[in-house]
Amino acid sequence: MLDDLARRLRDELGPAKVITDRQELRTYECDGLAHYKVIPALVALPHTTAEVAAVVRACHQAKVPFVARGSGTGLSGGALPHADGVLIVTAQMRDIIDVDPAAERAVVQPGVINLQVTRAATPHGYYYAPDPSSQQICSIGGNVAENSGGAHCLKYGFTTNHVTGLEIVTPDGDVVRLGGKAPDPPGYDLMGAFVGSEGTLGVATEVTVKLTRLPESVRTLLAAFESTDQAGAATSAIIGAGVVPAAIEMMDALAIEAAEAAVACGYPAGAGAVLIVELDGPAPEVEAQFEQVTAFCRGSGAFEIRIAADDAERALFWKGRKSAFAAVGRISPDYIVQDGVIPRTALPEVLRRIGDLAREHGVRVANVFHAGDGNLHPLVLFDDQVPGQAERAEEASGAIIDLCIEYGGSITGEHGVGADKAKYMPRMFGDDDLQTMQLVRCAFDPDGLANPGKIFPTPRLCGERPGRGTPTADRWKDVEVF
Repeated sequence: MLDDLARRLRDELGPAKVITDRQELRTYECDGLAHYKVIPALVALPHTTAEVAAVVRACHQAKVPFVARGSGTGLSGGALPHADGVLIVTAQMRDIIDVDPAAERAVVQPGVINLQVTRAATPHGYYYAPDPSSQQICSIGGNVAENSGGAHCLKYGFTTNHVTGLEIVTPDGDVVRLGGKAPDPPGYDLMGAFVGSEGTLGVATEVTVKLTRLPESVRTLLAAFESTDQAGAATSAIIGAGVVPAAIEMMDALAIEAAEAAVACGYPAGAGAVLIVELDGPAPEVEAQFEQVTAFCRGSGAFEIRIAADDAERALFWKGRKSAFAAVGRISPDYIVQDGVIPRTALPEVLRRIGDLAREHGVRVANVFHAGDGNLHPLVLFDDQVPGQAERAEEASGAIIDLCIEYGGSITGEHGVGADKAKYMPRMFGDDDLQTMQLVRCAFDPDGLANPGKIFPTPRLCGERPGRGTPTADRWKDVEVF
């Protein structure tokens, strides 16, 4: 069947856009979470919506599962291939179709890199606000799939707040448009369902995004504290006073150590934690709020505050934070990136308990995260060559997720559920909740071909009646875990 499908796709797309050689296929065996690896049966490289639709239609007719992938920077195994399926890579769909300053919109293909949207909009006085740390390499299609955030989502919101229109290929190969340039289309919010659906409802082939006007003023400070408790107190004081910065980011001592080793960012020596606080908007408002933020940081125990004098110094402040995930590789051969959410007011207590968990499991945890909205990114460090350490790291990582749930938070803030966190979904949602979610999925994809095995631990077969204990196929028999 797969040989026949490969021949059909070569006829539809051309031989150069279909990969079946096993060595070449290994290039696509995982996304940014290399802990899970699966070699796809074949890879399709479409360049247009029509080609994506042709691939999906062929998969639908052959009853072959498919997975969409952009730049492959995801951190939840969301783009993990199916061993008996087709991987649809949209990285070659990278045209910026339209930049419309008058409407404050841009229309782009899914393979367009996040930062490229800002670069295209900047000459017109605009930018694209969502800014994941991987914004120099992550693609808009992947951002839509995972509802990505970033440092500035505190003030400006996540991807879902910046998408007004989508062109999608449904799981049976139809091309459908949702929304457009208008701010509030009538009818059901299908875009809201699609953004963050992790490729389970279809493939985005065109995205209309909001452009945000460049602010009149931007002020950035870096505050150094002796402890994360003090930095957390400063964060709560700032937000509690009604000040909403564009970003409040925190790094602990271990994350600072890694950043220094990687990019020599020059953060204050001896800091147990640093906050990067950025304010933007009208100049008088920014200046007034900046004085408040500085006072709150000093009042919470900051022993040094640096104010960026220009864009170059501002970029240096951010360089350490933006490189933190990769920088951890300088101090540990292996690590697990977590992504949980807690109420902001619980930061000091939760960070202390994460430290306790690290000691109990004999691993180190570096904390770097969006402090303003409580979106944690604990990095659990380990050495896979040391017997038992990988298992202890996994246990510590899972315990951190349980901790987030205990405090009324979430198992993910922006990285998605994917393959990595599906097993945690029942800890956060009851059976009725999960079955209702799967009914939405089945409405889009009754055959269960779009990115199967993701999000739900035991996906219900769409032809069956909802109920406890519904049998499912073992979709993970081909997964290799490293």
